Amino acid sequence: MTAVFALTTSFLWGLADFGGGLLTRRIPALTVVLVSQLLAVGALGAIVVATGGWTEAGPQLWYAAAAGVVGPAAMLAFYKALALGPMGVVSPLGALGGVAVPLGVGLVLGERPGVLQFAGIAVAVAGVVLAGGPSMGGAPVQRQTLLLTLVAAFGFGSVMALIAEASHNLTGLFLALFVQRVCNVVVGAGTLFASVRRGNPALPEGGWSTIRAALPALAFVGLADVAANGTYSIAANSGPVTVAAVLASLYPVVTSLAARGFLSERLRSVQAAGAGLALVGTVLLAAG
Repeated sequence: MTAVFALTTSFLWGLADFGGGLLTRRIPALTVVLVSQLLAVGALGAIVVATGGWTEAGPQLWYAAAAGVVGPAAMLAFYKALALGPMGVVSPLGALGGVAVPLGVGLVLGERPGVLQFAGIAVAVAGVVLAGGPSMGGAPVQRQTLLLTLVAAFGFGSVMALIAEASHNLTGLFLALFVQRVCNVVVGAGTLFASVRRGNPALPEGGWSTIRAALPALAFVGLADVAANGTYSIAANSGPVTVAAVLASLYPVVTSLAARGFLSERLRSVQAAGAGLALVGTVLLAAG
């Protein structure tokens, strides 16, 4: 079941990234993040009340709160790194953070993957890098870009490790995700306020009408991201974290395939090879 939930995580994160990318073409990125997370908070709050999740409150929720603070900071660093470029380097390196940190945590806790799983990890990680379409030439990466990318990668991996520790049953998971999203909203609102104070717009050119028209898409992005965190937590608690982390980090492949299917974007040869390697790695991990 670990592989099923981890692959579901990749699927959901990949679609959320694809949807978020489309929305940021016409709505400021910070606004997309804040509104989508607000909608997720509303849905999760209703679920927590309906399931009695408040009874699961305990010290473990500090992990969820930490994930809620680290997540927006990592995303902001990632967006800044993408703006500086090259994206073909930034994107796969950022995704690898989701593998490295939980993988390290799993090894520290005594997990020892088998030979097939080690092979699957190596192949899948290579597939993630290639699926991002790494640059094979051009200008060198600036030191600031590399530093921001490493900060983002560590943040993404830390969120995955923290949310895996935030709960160990389903009702507790709903409460942990709710706390995480509330912290996301608080941090996101503060960041957006600071951005507006610096003269950056909070609303798109169409104003509130554009936001209202995009609400279904914003809700999908927010809820898909929440669901992905939930399925990852289940995956990490039902089997080896090392396997869950690698399979959950295949989302760049899903994003690339979604762009191919919905926007008719053509995959570069290196991206197609990466998608194939990721699939092979998945098979090896599942077989191990």
